[in-house]
Amino acid sequence: MAYVIVGSHHNILIPNLDGFRSSSRRFRGLRLIHTHLSGEELTTDDLTDLALLRLDLVCALEAAEDGLPGFARTAHLIPENPEGRYWQTLDPRRPAEMDLDFTAFIAALEGEFSKKQTTRKVEAVDRAILVRVETKSFSDGGESIAELRELCRTAGVEVFDAVIQHRSKVDPRFLIGKGKLSDLVIRAMQMDANLLIFDHELTAAQIRSIADSTELKVIDRTQVILDIFAKRAHSREGKIQVELAQLKYRLPRLTSQDAGLSRLAGGIGGTGPGETKLEVDRRRTRERIHHLEKDLKNIEKARGQRRGRRDRAGLPVISIVGYTNAGKSTLLNALTKSDVFTEDRLFATLDPKSSRLRFPRDTEAVITDTVGFIRDLPKELVAAFRATLDELQQTDILLHVIDAGNPAFETQITAVEKILQDLDLIGKPTLRVFNKMDRVTDRTLLETLCGRFDAVAISALAPATLPPLMERLEAMIQTVHG
Repeated sequence: MAYVIVGSHHNILIPNLDGFRSSSRRFRGLRLIHTHLSGEELTTDDLTDLALLRLDLVCALEAAEDGLPGFARTAHLIPENPEGRYWQTLDPRRPAEMDLDFTAFIAALEGEFSKKQTTRKVEAVDRAILVRVETKSFSDGGESIAELRELCRTAGVEVFDAVIQHRSKVDPRFLIGKGKLSDLVIRAMQMDANLLIFDHELTAAQIRSIADSTELKVIDRTQVILDIFAKRAHSREGKIQVELAQLKYRLPRLTSQDAGLSRLAGGIGGTGPGETKLEVDRRRTRERIHHLEKDLKNIEKARGQRRGRRDRAGLPVISIVGYTNAGKSTLLNALTKSDVFTEDRLFATLDPKSSRLRFPRDTEAVITDTVGFIRDLPKELVAAFRATLDELQQTDILLHVIDAGNPAFETQITAVEKILQDLDLIGKPTLRVFNKMDRVTDRTLLETLCGRFDAVAISALAPATLPPLMERLEAMIQTVHG
């Protein structure tokens, strides 16, 4: 026996169980046997404890008025099943009638869990369930979850499941309801998931509360994006910017080194500055931030000198902007015969690239590919990349590339233009370009969209579609540069 707990008629307080088995793939090796004074069935709290604490079994023993035990009602978790059930409730039995070989039963049950888990044949270290709370009645949240799924694919995370809970307002402590959190823990155990990724930015208190209640690693959308940026940054400036963004994100979360917060280290969400960043105190973190900001100012000064030389050369500047994975780098390669790395993933390229663009009438310009934008781009990233984004202030023309094949392209246009507005760039001469026109089968619809948005339709992979874009760009340069 591990504990004898005396509670009230309404509840008992279960002590901290950190000292017991903590593997997310197995039960904890504990069973909860407690009394029900009114002969009631297993309660929601009983089943929630069974799930959140990964107990081998929960048993409520009826206490009769004469003090003798009545019926015992028991339940245990079960492996993934077509009915979507999370636990099995056994028929009530008197204690004297219970002849179950419990050790063998639990060993067999864990074996069933393991057998179900291994059928997935997943090699990824991070195996996630995505979670979103939707408070807007007119939105189903599917579009946002689909984007988070793509972010996870880019970050190398295997997504096992996605859950959207509709609520009138978010739970301030857990974001989702306690019952739903309990379901997620069982679902994660059934599927052998080890990570919950929330499609929101979590506070430090929320991360601790959820992680402490589930013993799963918990991260949010911002951490996924920061992790991708850390993997994609190759230049010295890019690495500094990403580390600065990560430290600014983590600084207010360096409260106490408890179990919940420690699970943020390593794997997804822990790339870049390194796992030990969560162990440093606030003073050292602020010193590092100050040092990085100083380095960025020196880099910005050098960039200003290069910009001055370019201005003296008199070449107009075109900057490609757009939602991540809209095909900006592919278009730069097509227009300038460059070999910038491209991949069908979000944020495939992070470091800005510039090349000379020659038009048919011997006009020349400098064309620059910028970092991709995304909905709700983390404010820490915007701040860290401010110097790079401020380069857009010096541009003559913005080339806004839009993925015509993405059903959510209008939402993406809005997200890009919001960031441009925040950077005071809305007034810049802008040409919208619908890329990936080959993915739009309805040509009439494509023509309508081009007319509506005053855009040009192209496929960056098909050079024959580029001349109309070159003509529009050259005409704009003549107007802007005289």
